[in-house]
Amino acid sequence: AFSRFCGSVCETVARKGELQMLGIVAAIVAGAAMSFQGVMNTRLSDTIGMYESNVFVQGTAFVLGIAAMLVLGKGDLFQIMAVENKVYLLGGVLGLVITITVMMAIGNLSPTYAISTILISQLLVAAVIDAFGWLGSEKVPFTWNKYAGVALMIVGVVLFKWRR
Repeated sequence: AFSRFCGSVCETVARKGELQMLGIVAAIVAGAAMSFQGVMNTRLSDTIGMYESNVFVQGTAFVLGIAAMLVLGKGDLFQIMAVENKVYLLGGVLGLVITITVMMAIGNLSPTYAISTILISQLLVAAVIDAFGWLGSEKVPFTWNKYAGVALMIVGVVLFKWRR
């Protein structure tokens, strides 16, 4: 019985570790994709305009999203009406805000400076969401070491942009 219990616990721990590694890999891919996308969208907007670029980008994402849903989805898009907290439906609105403001940031700063600033903003907002348990997130305290980490990131951006 003990070995069966240990085996079950080990399998659970191993599975959790695999999921964490998958999450880390997904975060790395997302960060790289966001950096490339931001620069690509900005360069596209140089030619066709910022809002035209946004329509193309969002339209492409819409078509590919439909294809992914049909192949990989759960099969019931109409469950969206069952979403309890309707604020969750504003993700598409934020998609517009994100695409436009990333293009504006990269267009007016360098890609590295813009994305570094975006990362700091993302980290701070995510920390506030965690600290207060907003949007259904589990409350996670923002402790001194997290403040130190954010401060180090800000110092890093300042050092990166520092000119003699």
